[in-house]
Amino acid sequence: MARNSLAGKSTGKSKSAKYYAKNKKSRKKKNEYDKEYSSTEKRKKYRASLNRANKKAKTYGNKDGKDMSHTKKGKLVKEKQSKNRARNRGKK
Repeated sequence: MARNSLAGKSTGKSKSAKYYAKNKKSRKKKNEYDKEYSSTEKRKKYRASLNRANKKAKTYGNKDGKDMSHTKKGKLVKEKQSKNRARNRGKK
């Protein structure tokens, strides 16, 4: 799959990224868990619903830098990818 052309160029690593870079055993365990979690029916349906909303909003795959974002009330609205994906990630 092609790299996301809208993705930023990271200049540093988070604490967890540094940890997993140093600890091969932990990284392997995490990757196994992530793979298992992402392949559950619940997560597949969730991703499919978000993709469906993106396609309906005509923002899927057109590189306009927009995502469908959940509001606090559960509604889906268009929002910049950078703002949507950066939310709730904690302080660096």
